[in-house]
Amino acid sequence: MRLKLLGSACFGSFFSLVRFHLFKMATTAASSLQMATARPCMSSSRRAFVSSAAMLNGNFKLASWTKLSSACHIASAQPFHRSFTSSSLKMDKFVTKAMAGASENKPASGLPIDLKGKRAFIAGVADDNGYGWAIAKSLAAAGAEILVGTWVPALNIFESSLRRGKFDESRVLPDGSLMEITKIYPLDAVFDNPEDVPEDIKTNKRYAGSSKWTVQEAAESVKSDFGSIDILVHSLANGPEVVKPLLETSRKGYLAALSASSYSYVSLLKHFLPIINPGGSSISLTYIASERIIPGYGGGMSSAKAALESDTRVLAFEAGRRKGIRVNAISAGPLRSRAAKAIGFIDMMIDYSSANAPLQKELSAEEVGNTAAFLASPLASAITGGVIYVDNGLNAMGVGVDSPIFEKLDIPKAQH
Repeated sequence: MRLKLLGSACFGSFFSLVRFHLFKMATTAASSLQMATARPCMSSSRRAFVSSAAMLNGNFKLASWTKLSSACHIASAQPFHRSFTSSSLKMDKFVTKAMAGASENKPASGLPIDLKGKRAFIAGVADDNGYGWAIAKSLAAAGAEILVGTWVPALNIFESSLRRGKFDESRVLPDGSLMEITKIYPLDAVFDNPEDVPEDIKTNKRYAGSSKWTVQEAAESVKSDFGSIDILVHSLANGPEVVKPLLETSRKGYLAALSASSYSYVSLLKHFLPIINPGGSSISLTYIASERIIPGYGGGMSSAKAALESDTRVLAFEAGRRKGIRVNAISAGPLRSRAAKAIGFIDMMIDYSSANAPLQKELSAEEVGNTAAFLASPLASAITGGVIYVDNGLNAMGVGVDSPIFEKLDIPKAQH
């Protein structure tokens, strides 16, 4: 392959020296000696660009051509490959970096989210219209292998629907292929280990036929099957008294909300941390009720989300110091999911958001999924301990502008 060398004046003196030695060699060798003999062999289907030269401690070193060779076989969906390394070759005079384009006729551009070779475990996927499913799709679209943990009572219906093709339409990825779920694990994140499970749950018919579904057992099963993961997602919550005002919530209901919605994340990260590869990422889902009053979101659920966000910061420190794992939360806006419909006021919250958020549009699950893919990728390598709002900007508002109080103000509306 033809190589284009772009550099400063140091290249001129370097090649002058090369030509001088070649001239001396020519007195005893064939006059048709070609400079190409000093170039590594490369595929003719791609073009490499030597983009720059850098001086390190007064010595030039040539980038690894073996890495360049592998970079020349990037799939068309990936504009460029980022894993460049340097190593010395015989001709160790200058450093080069290579970048392969998406195709011969299309130049490389943009910052792709590339999760190829990564494995994700998403806890809390039981249907095809929640945030957990959307996150799984976005991670899969970026190249990650998908494992999911499904609440035991919903496991049979979920597996049956997936097997019978009921989710095929919502499994379609941007490239037209269908999202593949490598394995589905039974999971009830309320219980850390088998000793925690009460007898009435063990004998419950909804749990019949399933085994190894506590958090500890799920982590052990994933380790046995795959060895490790790179991404852990917590997409589950439950408050048995969510429709009750906080003043009417029982101690049992309050603690149940915290157990299922916030401590479950601590437990997941605790048991999965040993098998998360260094540099991995963990993500949870929270809601603005953690810091603002949302009437109707009761039963201790607002308290659970506040605890989840506080835990996110502490876990970011602990997991970051232990294994370099990044821990973040996504504060997502209202979504018309099956779980949200059970609360009973989701349509009202969606209408409120559309009327009052800076961006007057309905939030899509895909927007949350794409944010999760970004946070799990190397593009977010310095982001941890954060709460990322994906709610059309509603979190920034201090008042509801659709109130009659503001009817005389000239408040702009979205132009559709």
